[in-house]
Amino acid sequence: MTYTELWPPLSLIRGAFERDVAQQAGDAGQAIAPPSGTHAATAAQPAPPRIAEDLLLPLTELAQRREAVAQRAFPARWAPGRLLSIVHEGRLLGVLLDKCIGGDRWQGWIAAGETDWASALDVLLEPGDEPFEPSFGMVQAWNPVTLDAAPQLCARVQGELSATRLAAIRAVHDEWATQQAPAVDAAPGRIALRTVAGVFSVLSGTPLGDNDPRSEYQAVYRDAAGKLGAAVLLTPPPAATTPAGPAPPSTPQADDTGWGARLRQWFGADRWVRPAFAVLALAFVAQNMGLFNTPVEDEEVRFRSVATEPAALSTANLVVLWKAGVTLDEAGRALRAASVEVVGGPDVTGAWQLHATDPVGALAALEGSPLVQSVRVAEGQGAR
Repeated sequence: MTYTELWPPLSLIRGAFERDVAQQAGDAGQAIAPPSGTHAATAAQPAPPRIAEDLLLPLTELAQRREAVAQRAFPARWAPGRLLSIVHEGRLLGVLLDKCIGGDRWQGWIAAGETDWASALDVLLEPGDEPFEPSFGMVQAWNPVTLDAAPQLCARVQGELSATRLAAIRAVHDEWATQQAPAVDAAPGRIALRTVAGVFSVLSGTPLGDNDPRSEYQAVYRDAAGKLGAAVLLTPPPAATTPAGPAPPSTPQADDTGWGARLRQWFGADRWVRPAFAVLALAFVAQNMGLFNTPVEDEEVRFRSVATEPAALSTANLVVLWKAGVTLDEAGRALRAASVEVVGGPDVTGAWQLHATDPVGALAALEGSPLVQSVRVAEGQGAR
């Protein structure tokens, strides 16, 4: 199978990891070699005006984005969703923090900037995630790493994702852990929007195919993540460290394996998420009604359309709690039959907030559904 040529070349990516600090300094002037049979431009022989014009726009944009990161002045404290630059073997690596697993030890994922090489398990950061360092604009959800908040890492915060975006990346990581990549053809270099778990929209590539050059690319970064975490493995974890993996919810739930528990896991895998973040997460879920309307094409990678402004959320006037084992599709059919829309949830009890234009009729319809454990009028609202 013939694949599209990806940029930057794999040899350049691999070489950047193989050079030590001294070699990097010596190779600084040779990072971009001129084509064979040509001569590099010198001070006496400036680049043609057309080439200079073509370079001006991307370089200006890069400078503006980095200036935005500097102006944002992120605090140095490590926290879930923060994007770090870390000095490792003489070069900068990006790491998106997921959660603290005890003491100063953290789990996260490697972040890189070679978006041409994106797979279905890479999440590209988008304008809504700005400001962030462009060199770390692709989170490798397939490449987890564990590290300590140690001074020798020279870590700096280069961006911060919302709780919703962090939950989306956790969901993509779960796809990697369970080997459930989308069932679409391999197409290296193709970047598109897709739905994850029927809840989140992420911008990513396509799955790996046979003889896919992205396999070698992933091997390079997987090796880098292994070396970055090697020093941590030599140091015994603190006595209070919890096992690696998803943290249990703060409140025991009856439905530990259903979709409600999965959403609580993605949104609350750590104890740092503040209520304001939770509200943002609920607004995202309510806006993306694909949660209860999952067409067949949602499993395919779709090209991004022009972004639209999120619709204003309606006020909740009903609260519903589903029975254990109820699936998204079943709940969606029940909600459509009752003519209600989701405006938030699940909360710590697993309840969802609904809005109905006809609260009395919707209340009666949901009370008669065999899928509903309980339904009531929201506090401060009346079923008129």
